Formats: sequence, C-alpha cells, structure tokens
Amino acid sequence: MKGIVLAGGSGSRLYPITKIYSKQLALIYDKPLIYYPLSILMLGGIREILIISNKETIPWYQGLFGDGKHLGLTIEYVLQDAPNGIAESFLLGEKFIGDDSVTLILGDNIFYGNLDFFYRALKQKDGATIFGYRVNDPERYGIVEFDAVGKALSIEEKPAQPKSPYAVPGLYIYDNDVVGISKALKPSPRGELEITDVNKEYLCRNKLAVQKIGRGVAWLDTGTPEALLQASYFFGVIEDRQGLKVACLEEIAYHQRFISHDQFVEVISALPKSLYRSYLERILQEE
Repeated sequence: MKGIVLAGGSGSRLYPITKIYSKQLALIYDKPLIYYPLSILMLGGIREILIISNKETIPWYQGLFGDGKHLGLTIEYVLQDAPNGIAESFLLGEKFIGDDSVTLILGDNIFYGNLDFFYRALKQKDGATIFGYRVNDPERYGIVEFDAVGKALSIEEKPAQPKSPYAVPGLYIYDNDVVGISKALKPSPRGELEITDVNKEYLCRNKLAVQKIGRGVAWLDTGTPEALLQASYFFGVIEDRQGLKVACLEEIAYHQRFISHDQFVEVISALPKSLYRSYLERILQEE
C-alpha cells in the first residue's frame, strides 16, 4: 500500500496567508497542518509516501521531511502545476503507485480518535473504500446516499437537496484500477478531475465500499480561518489535558517500529532544544 498526501490547492479561503505559503504549513496548535494527515498514513502502517504540491511549497516540505529516512519512511515529491482536481493525484503519482494499491488523504483533513474504521478498510484488497461522516451542513460536501441496509446508492457533489447527512471526508483507499479510471475522466464544468467521478465509477462497477464513521472520531476539514482556529484550540486542549502530543511523527515512527531505539535517540539528539524535543525525551524516559 502506497500513500499520497495532496497538499496543493490555491487556498483562496485562507488568503492572505496563502499568498506566502501553502495552507498545509499553517500552524495547528504546535505543528504544521501537514503533520496531521501524514500521521494518519503512518498510523496505518504506510511507509512509502508521495507529497503532491506546487513548486513554491515543495522545498518547504523537503525542508521538513527530507526523504523521510529519519522517520523510517520513503518520501517522494511531485509537482502539481495547478489545482486541477483531486483525481489528478493518481495521474501525477502513476509512477510512484506502480502496481500497488493507494491511500489518498487531503492535506487539510484531520482525523482524531478511534481509527479502527481506517485500519479495517486497509485490509480490503479489491475495489475502493471511502467513508461517510455525519455533518450538519451536507450541502457543502460530497454526499453519500444509502439504502435501508446501508449500501451506497449514489454520490453527489455539494447537492442543493442532500439525500443524506453523510459527507465523504478527504480519505480514500483504492486498488490499482484507480490509475486507469482517473485517466479516462473528463474534466468537470469547473475544469477539474473530480474524485466524486472516480468514486461513481467504482460504484457503477459494484466495487465501492462506504464505511460510516461513528461516534468517537473527530473529522476536521481545516479549509477556513475559523476551522484552523477551532482545530488549534481542540488539539491544544487535548494535549494540555493528557500531556500527550497528537500527530508527533517521530513518536509514531518509534511506536510503529519504523525506527529502532537507537535511531529514535539519534532523531531526538538532532532536534534543537525546545518543548517538542523535551516531549520526545520524556517519551524515551517513560519506556
């Protein structure tokens, strides 16, 4: 299983900060936003990761993560010239994906809580798995309609009259057919290759599984200033109460056994003196 983080986009809703840098570099409490979606892939055991972004931002990501070796990862980077749609990820990442399945997560999506829904989906070998998350404002999202037994009937992008309250978050798991499906797509009226059209094709082939995400999981779509503020406050409260960090990539790499004890010590030693380093030193001492 390969992993892709789509961390591009114009970020127009967050202007003027996005005039200088990508929204995925915006601070969510004590770390850049991109740490959170990347941590989800790592928690799923995915170690080969592609980050897709624009030419201005890729050097910043390379400065943050390098080739990923210090985290036990292999991280590659691909340029997206313009925000041409989520499904373009599979065209840009075709060589990276190769013959494997792929998990795509959007760089401004955060999941927190019991991730069993994700771990179960990763075990699927055939077809596609997407998720349904109950929201109060379904007209803002791609929406899944279910029948009486919970099978997906249709998917609509930002419908004026939503057929259900279940939105499709920016986390998608596909078999290797996704590359060919994406190649056959036609741009939508807004000129983009739509991920909803990919999901509709899998639905037509009867190869789309939609798992509802239940209580106990927070999905945060951080595309607006208000959402960034809410996410920062949310994680600030959690970390302050528990004394444990969320989306701490070095800690995850160690606990997932991507890196050894000695490598973890080496990673910590390379960090500047900071609260972040002190936290990792405490994790090491508490073993």
